Amino acid sequence: MAVMQMQRFSICAMKKERKAILERLQSLGVVEIDNSLVEDESLHTINTMDSRQVFEKNASLADHALEILDKYAPEKTSMLDSLAGKELVEKQVFEKAMADNQATMGIANELVALDKKIAEQNANALKLQTQIDALEPWLKLDVPMDFAGTEKTAVLIGSINSVMTLEEILTHIGTHAPELEAVDVQVISSDRDQTCVAATCLKGQAVLLEETLRAIGFSRPAQIVRKTPAEQKAEYEKQIKEMERQGENTEAQIKDYASSREDLKLISDYFRTRAQKYEVLGQVLHTRQTFLISGYLPKSMSQAIKMEFEEKYHASVDIEEVAEDEEAPVILKNGAISSAAEGVLQSYGLPKKGEVDPTKVMSFFYIIFFGMMLSDTAYGLLVFIVCAIALKKFPRMSAGLRTNVKLFMFGGISTAVWGILFGGYFGDVVDVVAKTFFGYTGATPIIKPLWFAPLENPMKLLVFAMALGMIHLYAGLGMKGYMCIKHKDFVGLISDVVSWYMMITGLVLIFIPTDIFASIAQAHIVFPSAVNTLAKILAIGGALIILFMSGRDNKNPGLRIALGAYDLYNITGWLSDVLSYSRLLALGLATGVIASVVNQMGSMGGSGVFGIIVFILVFVVGHVLNMAINLLGTYVHTNRLQFVEFFGKFYEGGGKPFEPFQANTKYVDIKEEK
Repeated sequence: MAVMQMQRFSICAMKKERKAILERLQSLGVVEIDNSLVEDESLHTINTMDSRQVFEKNASLADHALEILDKYAPEKTSMLDSLAGKELVEKQVFEKAMADNQATMGIANELVALDKKIAEQNANALKLQTQIDALEPWLKLDVPMDFAGTEKTAVLIGSINSVMTLEEILTHIGTHAPELEAVDVQVISSDRDQTCVAATCLKGQAVLLEETLRAIGFSRPAQIVRKTPAEQKAEYEKQIKEMERQGENTEAQIKDYASSREDLKLISDYFRTRAQKYEVLGQVLHTRQTFLISGYLPKSMSQAIKMEFEEKYHASVDIEEVAEDEEAPVILKNGAISSAAEGVLQSYGLPKKGEVDPTKVMSFFYIIFFGMMLSDTAYGLLVFIVCAIALKKFPRMSAGLRTNVKLFMFGGISTAVWGILFGGYFGDVVDVVAKTFFGYTGATPIIKPLWFAPLENPMKLLVFAMALGMIHLYAGLGMKGYMCIKHKDFVGLISDVVSWYMMITGLVLIFIPTDIFASIAQAHIVFPSAVNTLAKILAIGGALIILFMSGRDNKNPGLRIALGAYDLYNITGWLSDVLSYSRLLALGLATGVIASVVNQMGSMGGSGVFGIIVFILVFVVGHVLNMAINLLGTYVHTNRLQFVEFFGKFYEGGGKPFEPFQANTKYVDIKEEK
């Protein structure tokens, strides 16, 4: 339960050592660069934006080339590959890729050019297909679409923007242009949007015929081709096939570069780390011959860093404590079990200056609540085994994922323990199998719960869940008291912590002997009169301290009491918080009930061979779904109990995470030489 102590460092050295020092700091990955507190007008920074943008552009280009390879020549991967983490490569391999970066970037440019070529071919093919679609209504036309007629006749080819029959067209012409001596109209095609026609008349009457047809929506086609529509369509289709052939050849060229995938990954990470180094270089302060780097590092490593850089680079290294008004970045330091819950805390917020790290206390309750909500021995063992195998098989799993897997592994152990206490083994599968396939007729469970069965006595579990919740809330209040003692705020300890302990404990002792509690707990508890008197004294005394001391910072007596009364109203929040722990009962019962229903459904097939097959299928599918759904619910609700109920009593968060200057690669990790 600790936040690693940080110190501020400053390294001053000659410019000629700048590159070596920055690369060494980047490879160590234990310092955060922050020159914001250095104020010296004689120092200046250099503009590295142009170089940084070049490196970022090259990294982006390599990433794009890899995306192209993944599109046309994807790697064979499995669902478990996401657990493997980044590949570890030798430093010599990485340095060789650095030396060959021009050749590799040439491949990247070639891949981008080939992909662009395919995109252009596809666009042209799509354009031709659109032209084919436009020709479809004209395929029955046996003359070119630009055919204007013969020496004595004129041919008008176009479409009417509505559905009309040949008779309606001729009637319109006869009515509105009776002077037309010889007209022939052919309907090429018709659909709900247009009617395609070819009209023939004497050459001298072509203008009159076109004007007459325009009155009913006639217009010339947008696409004019010098071949018949059928011939033009065949030509377009031939061109499309040629483009498809060229596209296949281009795809084959791309696939030939699949062997360069690893080089592209290495070069992408090379330029990415170079960009990161130049970003830091732009923050470094310079004089004409020297440079200065300042920032934070863990105190446990400060002397080793100081010794190395002073001896190896003849640098001046200054280590000093972080100032009182300075907010240092935060690194959590916890044991093997409690560190598994650090991800939960980080998702809420790291401790700010003056706060303690609650991970160790939180992890204890987290694992208990996790197991109590799932509470099935078989489920717990499965979760534990799967997580343990994953951690063993994939040692290079990403840090965040590894933390979560460890948390689920410990949760699986807790689940198995609670399952033994409650008698849950895939629900009641042992009894169902015994009764269905072996003729067991006993009334008592074959494997009895070590404590009790929640389905048979849910109220007992409810009382236990709320009692456990009270302990959890008291622990949160205790953390607040610990911070008061740490900051020597003894008035706050009495006013904000001890007073609530007194009042809540007194109210609980008053509530326990009541009939309401007896009906819930199914047990009537009677305290001696001395205990009852003590309970009233604690409740009243605590309430009075809260009433008069909560608003102690205000000098106005009336307002001070009003603020105390308002704080006293927070007792309703305590009641709400305690009731929130009923979710331990709800989730625990849900797991057991659904598991029992699955087992009953599986047994409906009888005891024969068919029944065995049905039972196995229903058992596997049902319990996999039940475990998956309740694992998700358990994770969400356990987090909620920490975020709302536990942290709400003492914790604010908002600390700044430690962001070390290191090689933040995307594809590989570089194995440093020792």
